[in-house]
Amino acid sequence: MADHQTPGAGLGRAPKADAGTATAATSGARGARRPGGSVLGRQKRRRPARESGAPSRVGRNLPAAIGVGAGLLIPVLAGLLFFPVVFGGIVTLFAAVGVWEISRALGLRRIRVPLAPTLAGTLVLPFSAYFGGPEGLTAATVAAVVGIFLWRSLDPAPDAAKSLMAGTFTLLWVPFMMSFAMLLMRAEGGYLIIATLLLLVVANDTFGYLIGAFFGKHPMAPKISPKKSWEGFGGSIGGAMIVGGSCAVFLLGQPLWIGLVLAVVVVASATAGDFAESMIKRELGVKDMGTILPGHGGVMDRLDSIVLACPVAYLLSAVLIPGMI
Repeated sequence: MADHQTPGAGLGRAPKADAGTATAATSGARGARRPGGSVLGRQKRRRPARESGAPSRVGRNLPAAIGVGAGLLIPVLAGLLFFPVVFGGIVTLFAAVGVWEISRALGLRRIRVPLAPTLAGTLVLPFSAYFGGPEGLTAATVAAVVGIFLWRSLDPAPDAAKSLMAGTFTLLWVPFMMSFAMLLMRAEGGYLIIATLLLLVVANDTFGYLIGAFFGKHPMAPKISPKKSWEGFGGSIGGAMIVGGSCAVFLLGQPLWIGLVLAVVVVASATAGDFAESMIKRELGVKDMGTILPGHGGVMDRLDSIVLACPVAYLLSAVLIPGMI
């Protein structure tokens, strides 16, 4: 998830004192002067050194985040390049953990996700897409939704409507969207599209984080995600265009403009995914979906940029690259 950081938004600001505290502090400062005339309340204080491993000024534990990111990237690339079925297993595993995290977060508001049928559908959808194509994915999705309805109809617990909506939403949000990556794996050279997609998501996160951290001043949506800035978004677009153009020419053997279009649309969809998860987390009152990934939060805090980008990359490949899909 790219943090188009706005340093002034909730980063290191002291909380405002109430009126009584402010009055007392002002009176004390006026009456307490040193011989040199300096006011005690205005003396500069040294900032305590940040402990090793503590979050940076933009809220991440960078060494842990980099280490976890590299550790996840190696098996993903190995499966992508050499073992498609293993890659499908990794996609399925990530989707299953994401579904579990969402169910826990919704449970905080007493919204019960029918976890058993939702997880069963999550395990089936990616492989149905890989072995059965679009038709297989469609059939598996319909069967999974019907299974959720049947499962919930046999459970006499209250709030059945909320539970059905939560289960269907979770199934379509994570495993269904991610299954488009497995549809790409079926295409000739589709693994190169997925590699390009992953590089674009990394570029979106990295450039948005760096540019936003140092230059971000104008929040994109302060009520949803105050740390994301327009400056960071511009950094994401610029960095992704460099990566996308390079991948199009040297990796995909396509014209430069295809990589530029892919970069802009993937960054837009990844940012939309960030905002969507931020809105859900704000509504549920949680900071992260989980804590399983040090320096990152939960699995869903990393997948939020990818889930919408997968179907976008599939559709763009079908439209822009003749014969790919």
